Amino acid sequence: MDIKQLKFLIALDQTRHFGQAAARCNITQPTLSMRLRNLEDELDVVLVNRGQRFEGFTQAGERVLAWARTLIAAHDGLYAEAAACRGQLIGDLRLGLVPLSSFNTTTFIKNLAERFPELRFRVSTLTSDDIFAGLANNQIDLGLCYLDQVNPAYFEFIELSSTRVGLLYDKRHFSFQAPGISWEDAAQLPLGMIVNGMHFRKSVDLSFRSRGLSPQPVLESDSTFQLVQALQAGLCCAVMPLDSGLESLNEHLAFLQLPDAEVIAPLGLIMRRTEPRSVLAEKCFAEARTFLAVTPS
Repeated sequence: MDIKQLKFLIALDQTRHFGQAAARCNITQPTLSMRLRNLEDELDVVLVNRGQRFEGFTQAGERVLAWARTLIAAHDGLYAEAAACRGQLIGDLRLGLVPLSSFNTTTFIKNLAERFPELRFRVSTLTSDDIFAGLANNQIDLGLCYLDQVNPAYFEFIELSSTRVGLLYDKRHFSFQAPGISWEDAAQLPLGMIVNGMHFRKSVDLSFRSRGLSPQPVLESDSTFQLVQALQAGLCCAVMPLDSGLESLNEHLAFLQLPDAEVIAPLGLIMRRTEPRSVLAEKCFAEARTFLAVTPS
């Protein structure tokens, strides 16, 4: 067994496709399949359900996969720790982010990149629950999520400002006379929304329901990019977070103010309290505390 076999296994889990996993690992698909079969032979268990395409992991495969994640995290952490002993911060900082919040992720990453130029970034859009699980399983290093369900016994966190929202629209397709709009009038517009289950969507739905409103979105997506594309095409408007940088994507996008428009739960940057956690997580968390000018809990 070698570390590459475990990386191949994790790549297959991430892509759920043999060809895509091979491409991610810069090898051919036959090589990937052969190396995974070698791992199965060595462990004497079947890890992958195979048909004409990838059909998931066996029960044994899921258990081995959990160990593989831990071993890869320890492997990467060892190299990052050695680099830190040399005064360098090298490796991939794995960030898990909720899709919508009043936080400009690009500015955050840029600040870290300027401080640690040899650092690379892997960013995943996740629900808050997935972020908690990813931190617990060592699949991500830091998370940016809402703090209402964060257990301080397991996670350190830096509380950030609350998320304010407004109505984002494209001026080429919609025209408004006032700088603000009521929730009642917003409910009458064609709306695009992030999918159900996301914390931001729950807060927006609550704002409508508390006023006896039940808008029916014309588009729902788990992708912020798809929602912005729909806005630019004139398909809809959307309740989106202010101060997130969305309105600066092009000169045609603008916000209208909504009254009492704020996500109740505060936003925060979180890191697991317990070992093992990477030196990348610790250094970047400490750096974030400095340039965000807030105190961690």
